[in-house]
Amino acid sequence: MKWMRIGDAAGVVSAMVVMLAAWVATGADQAERDRDVATELRIGWGSTDITPDQPVVLTGFSSARVSEGVLDPLTATALVLESVEDGETSDYVIMISIDLISISSDLLQLVRDEVNRLEPEIDVDKLVLIATHTHAAPEHRTARDMAEKLGQGGIEVPIAWSRWGIDLGVLAPLDYVRFAAERIGRAVQQAWQARAPGGVSFGLAHAVVGHNRLTAYRDGSSRMYGAVDRPDFSHIEGFEDHSIGLVYTWDAEDQLTGVLINIACPSQVSGGSRITADFWHDTRLELRRRLGDDLFVLPQSAAAGDQSPRVMIEQRAEARMERLSGRNRRQQIAVRIADAVTSILPVMEEHIDRRPILAHRMELVELSRRRLSEEDITTPRATHHRPEKESVEQAFERLLGEYRQMLKTLEDQPELREKRGWFGPITGVFWRLTRASRVLDRYELQQSQPMMPVEVHVIRLGDLAIATNPFELYLDFGMQIKARSKAVQTLVVQLTGDGAGYLPTERSVAGGAYGAIPESTQIGPDGGYQLVQRTVELIASLWDEQ
Repeated sequence: MKWMRIGDAAGVVSAMVVMLAAWVATGADQAERDRDVATELRIGWGSTDITPDQPVVLTGFSSARVSEGVLDPLTATALVLESVEDGETSDYVIMISIDLISISSDLLQLVRDEVNRLEPEIDVDKLVLIATHTHAAPEHRTARDMAEKLGQGGIEVPIAWSRWGIDLGVLAPLDYVRFAAERIGRAVQQAWQARAPGGVSFGLAHAVVGHNRLTAYRDGSSRMYGAVDRPDFSHIEGFEDHSIGLVYTWDAEDQLTGVLINIACPSQVSGGSRITADFWHDTRLELRRRLGDDLFVLPQSAAAGDQSPRVMIEQRAEARMERLSGRNRRQQIAVRIADAVTSILPVMEEHIDRRPILAHRMELVELSRRRLSEEDITTPRATHHRPEKESVEQAFERLLGEYRQMLKTLEDQPELREKRGWFGPITGVFWRLTRASRVLDRYELQQSQPMMPVEVHVIRLGDLAIATNPFELYLDFGMQIKARSKAVQTLVVQLTGDGAGYLPTERSVAGGAYGAIPESTQIGPDGGYQLVQRTVELIASLWDEQ
């Protein structure tokens, strides 16, 4: 047997290693080429006007308002993202942003029904409805539980008007829901049928839009929009997030078709009695002025339960700058958002991904209800909307008596309905009555149902994650999700399902501000941490599965 010299053997081995590496690399390159050929992203946009053509009851404050015209239109915008492999859909998601205060169970179900009727192949669990939280849009919610309770006591309240306790003589909320759901369904159909090969790019910019709205005082208490010019003013209670999460969509010719904008701020500059989409209307106008009339804009509110666009410090300086610039508050915000969108646009044009990994998962996550003690029910206290120092039980009995008397007065004197704003006092009493009633109900419910399921969606788009929840989620929880997420960038989206109330922090519960009291919440800080943990796990699962 002839032995090879060590040097010759080493040379052979080295050559074999090189050949193997080349073969592996060639195989990997071929696999990547095969994937490029087999995989593509399809994108579809749709939009519709959901502005009613007759008076409605507006919602967003502690008494009803009847609309007196339209300041600007309400819009619903749908975006379809679909991943296709070898000509077959591998996964998809449909996000629908809607200029309303929240997403009610009635609206959610009717939109699903309408989409199922128009496009039966769409899995309605792939729909993610998102509210912008304008405070000057039609009421679309009901309070069936309250109507049932009052019915047992001999007071008949129509289901359609159970949110406010009396027929206000305008388009009923459930009629508006049917009107809006039909149009939203068509917008989804438009987006579904418009699917075409395209690409996305995502990025991070910054703009000052939202501010923490809770004022903390030296005695440890806090108050929503509390005065800051008092000697006992200590600090603004929580953090503020001025980041802007952005997703740009492009067609096959690299033309910009739309932009998704995620901001930690609800759209509630405007109040009054005219229908409006608030600063998102001004933002759409500004972006289309800069980027083209056909641009689609999909707003998302990030975790912002303790945020608003209202400036808490240096209000006079801010007002002065608005006068000097000739732009009102809404227009100032629109310019800031548009500046953020356009500032990174040149970079985004250079980083379009046409084959991102797309994955979507929806889960009903069980969260611990906020545990109420007997003291929460029986201890006298005043609240932001109820200055009387009384227990929840006492408040319920007092408000029920006032509501009965007001109903009787309107029945005995129907001419009172001719007066402007006749409905303000009775709807205000009913709103507070409902809040007290639900606290009492929850105290009983927590014994048999300590957990509450909420719908959570997580989406992977390349290295970007989007995670939703149905709450007005305090900012701290959103920051925890973003900090712990496995994604390079994470967009947290609130108000994406049947409204579940505020979800406050321990700090805010201790301070006692509006969004943290029992009347405003179903889930407390413990449930918030559970939501964060499960959301982070769900996001990670979309990476682990690939």
